[in-house]
Amino acid sequence: MGQTIACANQKGGVGKTTTVVNLASYLAIDGFRILVVDLDPQGNATSGLGVDRGGLDRSVYDAVVDDHDLRDLITGTDAGVDLVPSTIALAGAELELATVDSRERRVRHLLEPVAPDYDLVIIDSPPSLGLLTVNALTAAGSVLIPLQCEYYALEGLTQLLATIDLIRDHLNPRLALDGVLLTMSDARTNLSGQVAAEVRRHLGRTVYDTVIPRSVRLSEAPSHGLPISRYAPESRGAAAYRAFTTEFTERSRSGDQRDGTTERADVSMAAVAS
Repeated sequence: MGQTIACANQKGGVGKTTTVVNLASYLAIDGFRILVVDLDPQGNATSGLGVDRGGLDRSVYDAVVDDHDLRDLITGTDAGVDLVPSTIALAGAELELATVDSRERRVRHLLEPVAPDYDLVIIDSPPSLGLLTVNALTAAGSVLIPLQCEYYALEGLTQLLATIDLIRDHLNPRLALDGVLLTMSDARTNLSGQVAAEVRRHLGRTVYDTVIPRSVRLSEAPSHGLPISRYAPESRGAAAYRAFTTEFTERSRSGDQRDGTTERADVSMAAVAS
C-alpha cells in the first residue's frame, strides 16, 4: 500500500475512530506495518488502542506545536499497531498555530520522514473542518469518509466533499477520495436502507460494498482498550470490519483508487425522507 489516508467526517458519532482502530488492527493482523496518528483532541483512537492518555508525558501536540520529532512520540500497542497518541492538550493547537507560517502543512512535514517506514499511515481527524482536519487532508493521499446510515448524517456530506475539493485546489492536489464507508446500519429500519441507496446513487462505486452494522460489541470494545478483533472476534461487528479490511486491501492492491475527483454530491433530503 505505502500510503497515508485520513479518516474524516465533521459530524461526530459516525464511527470514524471505530473505523480507524479496527481497520488498523485487521491490517496489522494481515502483516502490514501500520501507524495511526491520533489528531483528535478527544484521544479516542489512543484509548481505543489501549494507551492510557493520562499517563502520557508527550503526545502529537508536541510535534504539531513544538516541532518534536514524530519518531520520538511513536508508541507500540498490543494490537500490533504503532501509534502517535493524542491528549486534550491538542485542543489548543489551532489557536497556537494561528500565526504560524504553513500551519496547514505541519502534519505533512512531520510525516514525510516517518511514512516510508510503514505500509499505511492512518490519520484520525477530529469531528470538525478546522485546522487539524485541514492538516490531516493536506498530509494524506486519500480520504476515507465513514457515514452513518441516518438522516442527519447526509446533511454534512456535501460540505465535506466541497472541503476536500478546496484542499485539492489550494493545498494538496494529489488528494483523492478513497471511499465512503456506511456505518451504524440498522437492518430493522427502512431508513438505513434508504440512506445507503441515496449515497450509492450519488457516489456510485466510491461507496464501499461492506456496510458496518450497529453492534453492542463494537460500542463496548473501546471501553476495554481493545479493537473488535481482540474483544469479540466472533461478533457481527468483527465480521463486518474484517470484510471491510479485505475490501480495502483489494482496492489498494488493484490500484482501484478513486480518480481524484469528488463530484459535489447534492444529496437530496427529500429523496431520503420520501
